[in-house]
Amino acid sequence: MTEQDAEKDALIEAARKLFAGPIAFLKSAPTLQFLPADDVPEVAFAGRSNVGKSSLLNALTNRNSLARTSNTPGRTQELNFFDVGDPLQMRLVDMPGYGFAKAPKDIVRKWREAGVRMEDERDASTPRTLEGLSIVVTGSLVDFSRDQAKEAILARGGKAASSVSKKTDFVVVGDSPGSKYDKAVQLGVPVLDEDGFRVLLSDGPDEAREVAQTGE
Repeated sequence: MTEQDAEKDALIEAARKLFAGPIAFLKSAPTLQFLPADDVPEVAFAGRSNVGKSSLLNALTNRNSLARTSNTPGRTQELNFFDVGDPLQMRLVDMPGYGFAKAPKDIVRKWREAGVRMEDERDASTPRTLEGLSIVVTGSLVDFSRDQAKEAILARGGKAASSVSKKTDFVVVGDSPGSKYDKAVQLGVPVLDEDGFRVLLSDGPDEAREVAQTGE
């Protein structure tokens, strides 16, 4: 056996032990404001409705009913979070499917309010300059409501997060930013004022870092 094979076997065994250990349902999030703190790695199961995401999650964890399965497309209608490990090591996220979902109108409305868009609704004219970035907006901005700021972030591929952590890429602050600003400074997360937020939206993260405040 080569060293590479030995490392692969060790990783497989570590994963087997992890998923054989404690796994518990944490919560369902109907909108972004109910997301748990992003303090551990998360693995999300995403894809078309009725493709088998929930079944895959059950198979991965060797459990029959951790995630609810159904023959009806769109049965999963919220973001379902599962804690893995004790102490907590990671989270699994069972996401609503897209394409053939048969969801009630009020559920679809909640998805839209959370920033979910179908493929044919996406605005291709907006460059996705914030793809994969986690951005927290705190305090009152002059020219953006909280919803407008969130929509601007989502439209560019970013994540409008609700809490500040080491994984946060930017914190945008307005008047009375509160403890989130203090935590950003403590963790060394780049902080942008409203003008800096405009730079982030128009020019992207590299230019925004040039005008950001970091640390004390």
